[in-house]
Amino acid sequence: MTDKLTVCVLGTGIMGAAMARNLARAGLAVRAWNRSRDKAEPLAADGVHVAGSPEEAVRDAGVVLTMLYDGPAALDVMRRAAPGLRPGAAWVQSTTAGLDALADLAAFAREHGLVFFDAPVLGTRQPAEAGQLLVLAAGPAGARDTVAPVFDAVGSRTVWTGEDGAAGSATRLKLVANSWVLAATGAVGEVLALSQALGVDPDGFFDAIAGGPLDMGYLRAKAALIRDDALTPAQFAVTTAAKDARLIVEAGERNGVRLDVAAATAERLERAAAQGHGDEDMAAAYFASFDGQASDPAHPGYRTN
Repeated sequence: MTDKLTVCVLGTGIMGAAMARNLARAGLAVRAWNRSRDKAEPLAADGVHVAGSPEEAVRDAGVVLTMLYDGPAALDVMRRAAPGLRPGAAWVQSTTAGLDALADLAAFAREHGLVFFDAPVLGTRQPAEAGQLLVLAAGPAGARDTVAPVFDAVGSRTVWTGEDGAAGSATRLKLVANSWVLAATGAVGEVLALSQALGVDPDGFFDAIAGGPLDMGYLRAKAALIRDDALTPAQFAVTTAAKDARLIVEAGERNGVRLDVAAATAERLERAAAQGHGDEDMAAAYFASFDGQASDPAHPGYRTN
């Protein structure tokens, strides 16, 4: 009989909390830490041990999973956790960190004798809560059995992109996928804003494209969040989406590609955040089509239905 795998989750925001719950439900021993402890406390009801520090959370854990805001945040937390890290433990780095930051994270893993897995995920709050994320992973084949129970608990499928997490193949694929997601999200908001400006009933647009190649479930889902004023709780927050959009733009620039749509999307998201929508779902980029505080019910962009 083997000992139960202990998994530490550092970062229990929208995604990390859902992942921690699914890990516990899968029968794994789970410890969690979050910078704001109150966000982690509810996990105790699911059998998760809520730690007071990163060092306490990672102590003797066989797998450490980071799901934090960005690369620098992940590196900072792992440095704080360093005294408790077990040499040979697997580090599943699921933060969308960007390629530049990933190099620093991989270097930290080498310095501390950790087996590094570059493992961002595709999906938002709902698939995360259902354990239906798509895991994009790169890491050594010889250590994959260790992390397989973790990936199986949080995702419906794992796509392996390579054997060297430091090479960033999984993160590269995540940035490509997110470029499409963010572009589509921005387009949803602009369609609804233009419909309002031109006096077009949005239902007329949806009826016109129904069942054809221009129709897509994502369009309808994001449009419904805006039209039904259901932007909270966020599936994927505006501020985080803006950060990812900037990482995409930077990755393109460093590789000789100009990404005008991604740059415009980042600007729209940042404008929506400045209007007060930073914690709402990224579909709230819709409000960036209007000048002023679109959170005001008197504002023309407050409702679209």
